[in-house]
Amino acid sequence: MEDKAIVELYWARDQRALGETAEKYGGFLHRLSVNVLDDELDAEECVNDTYMAAWSSMPEHRPERLGAYLAKLTRRLSLTRLRARLAQKRGGGEAVAAIEELAEILPAREDTEKAVETAELARALDRFLDGLSPRERSVFLRRYFGFETLAGLARDAGVTEGAVKQALHRARLRLRAFLEKEDWL
Repeated sequence: MEDKAIVELYWARDQRALGETAEKYGGFLHRLSVNVLDDELDAEECVNDTYMAAWSSMPEHRPERLGAYLAKLTRRLSLTRLRARLAQKRGGGEAVAAIEELAEILPAREDTEKAVETAELARALDRFLDGLSPRERSVFLRRYFGFETLAGLARDAGVTEGAVKQALHRARLRLRAFLEKEDWL
């Protein structure tokens, strides 16, 4: 089923929207959540929470890109669950590793909020991503949005993990230079 038709089901408050969403995006959303949480059961719960969040938010929002909207919800819910888990015990995983890799570059949250709205930073990051090649952008987003493993990225690209690490390192350096040029750092 097309995304627009699924969104219309949500707007009509037709419960078939949940089944159609699960059929079309369930695997993708589950993989995204597992990449963040490294736990199948927690990921399953987050995906179910995503469906409920979509159900609750659709009367107010009409997403143009349903897949991206659902991914954003899943990622946010998964990160919230990860933070709760880490608050209980110190842990690791790909999400923590990816966030730590970017933490050195991105401005501190309170500095960003004082300087400009978060939306402006998002637009700047979009401009940065537009400057990357499609392959670089894909690897960057899959690592830092989707929290995919270095091994998985390397396997899919047909290169070594070292090559992926190097490509990500170079992208982070370019991001730092870009953010400095844009007066974010």
